[in-house]
Amino acid sequence: MISPQPVFTYDNAFYQKRRHLDLEKYLVISALGHDQPGIVDGLSRVILDCQCNIVDSRMSVLGGEFAVVLLVTAPTAQKIEALKAELHGLQKTLGLTIISKETVARAACPGQMTYDVSAVAIDHPGIVHQLAKFFSCKGINIENLGTDCYAAAHTGTPMFAIKMQINVPSDQNITELQTQFLDFCDDLNIDATLDPHQTDSDG
Repeated sequence: MISPQPVFTYDNAFYQKRRHLDLEKYLVISALGHDQPGIVDGLSRVILDCQCNIVDSRMSVLGGEFAVVLLVTAPTAQKIEALKAELHGLQKTLGLTIISKETVARAACPGQMTYDVSAVAIDHPGIVHQLAKFFSCKGINIENLGTDCYAAAHTGTPMFAIKMQINVPSDQNITELQTQFLDFCDDLNIDATLDPHQTDSDG
């Protein structure tokens, strides 16, 4: 099975390293359009021409549409404004719907522990909502989420897989949370795990 690719993810360590660049300007760009060659080329060229830099991105083909979210930095507000103007023209050239919003460097999240959630179930409506509601009711923020649908080997049964990265407040009892979560998933016939976050260096 193809592992779900996370969408909308942020690396706190990355932003902590960049805290000395507080004078940099940040812009989030969201673009959606019919899947076709040249979209990434066009976006990245305009960003480079405006002397801006892509520091984080997520891209995926969803149905027949190509969706991309970019975090871009620039040395000055003038560069950001120039990029916004170029993006307006790019909408017509590539047939994209583009939304941009200025933002700031991501702040660190002290007092929180990062955990990875993985869940698999026979595909049916409401799985994402049920899991999201469980964590929301406990004041736990979902930092990153990705899903995938696939056919089970041998049987061909439609399956749904979800991966999340969550931030758990340090005052929560992790053992109790894991027990409650696994019991909750068992009641819904969802196979799930909740484990400490593994970074690339952890293997």
